[in-house]
Amino acid sequence: MPSLIKIRNGRQVYRATVMVKGTRKDKLFPDSSKDSFRAAAEWEKETKKQLIEQIAEPATPTVSISIETWLQEYLDDAKLRFVKKTYQEKKGAFDRLAKQPDIQAETLVETLTVKSCREFLSKQFKERSGYAANKDRKNLSTAWEWGRVNFQNWPGSSNPFQNVSKFPEIRQTRYVPPADHFWKVHDVAKGQDQVMLLSFLHLAARKSEIFRLTIHDLDFKNNQVRLRTRKRKGGHLEEDWIPMTGRLKAALLDWIKKRMAIVGVDRQHVFICLDDKPFCEPYYGKPFKQRRHLMARLCRAANIPYFDFHAIRHLSASLLYQAGERVAVIQAILRHKSPNTTERYLRRLFTDDRTREALEKLDNAATVINIDDKRSTQT
Repeated sequence: MPSLIKIRNGRQVYRATVMVKGTRKDKLFPDSSKDSFRAAAEWEKETKKQLIEQIAEPATPTVSISIETWLQEYLDDAKLRFVKKTYQEKKGAFDRLAKQPDIQAETLVETLTVKSCREFLSKQFKERSGYAANKDRKNLSTAWEWGRVNFQNWPGSSNPFQNVSKFPEIRQTRYVPPADHFWKVHDVAKGQDQVMLLSFLHLAARKSEIFRLTIHDLDFKNNQVRLRTRKRKGGHLEEDWIPMTGRLKAALLDWIKKRMAIVGVDRQHVFICLDDKPFCEPYYGKPFKQRRHLMARLCRAANIPYFDFHAIRHLSASLLYQAGERVAVIQAILRHKSPNTTERYLRRLFTDDRTREALEKLDNAATVINIDDKRSTQT
């Protein structure tokens, strides 16, 4: 039943109140008149009826998402967006998660807690490495955020993988070959292999970018090369035009002339498999996907320590830095989105050079002070 109460200005009004199984609703009416009383009483009657009906209705069941459904749908999407190596990396993290004793295919995603995720990642840290554990953390954290966007009934809790602190890593410096080692390898290479190595150096390119090159990516008129990469957020295939040096232009023109004379091979890609060994037969005339043994073979022939294709990209950055180029220029050539990435790329070289220069100055700056003479002067 409505009750009369005094509000802040001392005026009396009717207050209607309804309580049903712990759920309470209140409403104030304008004054203490009979009309307000009747309106308050009617409101109580209707509101009580509505609350009883709401409580009586069965709750709409929430459709929970299993870990198997989550990971499989994410992998299906990742397969369309990323290169094979990235996809395999993600799949490996999911396979390891699914092998946990307390995780089954039908386990619901909301049962994943920070504690269970920490236990899983700690196991990777102990059995594999800090780097490996952090890779799994990154991939699973990304998959969790993907689920938040793509599933309607995704848990509202924070990302349990992201909430696990990163593990310590033992970071080894990537070997960057001296320039003369590169040229020794270049000189023992033949035909398209020699042109490919020059392309890696003069374009500071990634392996997939060189393997992906087509005839249409070579603009000899404007002296530029189009490189396309998926090494960007979301796996988008993005392209950049890079200047073509005079030496690279001459080498590519010569190679394209010889390459187009070869009959029965792919006509689009710049570099194709031309090995006549039996195990290369299924790939003959097709663009490269891998060249697993080339660099090892060339380094042995040149009698120098082994380095891979990506080390040539590091060499290009090092040579540009040693030549005094600004970070912004090197960033444009490496095609990094952020200058911070380029600075991290160069930090090792920068630190070595500047530290060595500083230490060399110690010989010139150091002087011997005779303590006894100093004391006699002060007295």
